[in-house]
Amino acid sequence: MKLDPQQAVLVVIDVQEKLMPVIDRADAVAKNVERLVRGCHLLGVPALVTEQYVKGLGPTIEPLRRALDETYGYAPIEKLCFSAHGCDVFAARLDALGRRQVLVAGVETHVCVYQTVRDLLAGGFEVALAADAVSSRAPENREIALRRMTADGAHLSSTEMALFELVGVSGTDMFRAISRLVK
Repeated sequence: MKLDPQQAVLVVIDVQEKLMPVIDRADAVAKNVERLVRGCHLLGVPALVTEQYVKGLGPTIEPLRRALDETYGYAPIEKLCFSAHGCDVFAARLDALGRRQVLVAGVETHVCVYQTVRDLLAGGFEVALAADAVSSRAPENREIALRRMTADGAHLSSTEMALFELVGVSGTDMFRAISRLVK
């Protein structure tokens, strides 16, 4: 799978205020998710953002809310189901974009990320996981989920790898913008 900026959509899953303090490597994950949001926006790749049970877990963390507001506008999809693709609003918004590649970031890797990826794959989407932009409370759960998702057909990537794959060539203004973003 080669990520194509004309076919890809970024999906950010549940990077929320009351959840992130207990997530392994939370600061690095949040920083990489923000890089993906800003980079995908520069590249013209749309984004969908979910929030699980906002009443209990709070909204998306403030730095990411700010980045989303500055780029796409902060318009999260609230959900109760673990799989975002199992949520009618999310599925409708994704289908309306008409894109078949999904770049996934967020938490928790073994619950909402895994179940979303599973359902996207079953729905015929190509899925890339930004492995440095996903995590769980326990690192073991993250590792098991990454193994299972790749066995099911998802492709591992990283923040920098995905953004440069979407750029495709060096020596352009877009390449320079993405280079500044990931440094």
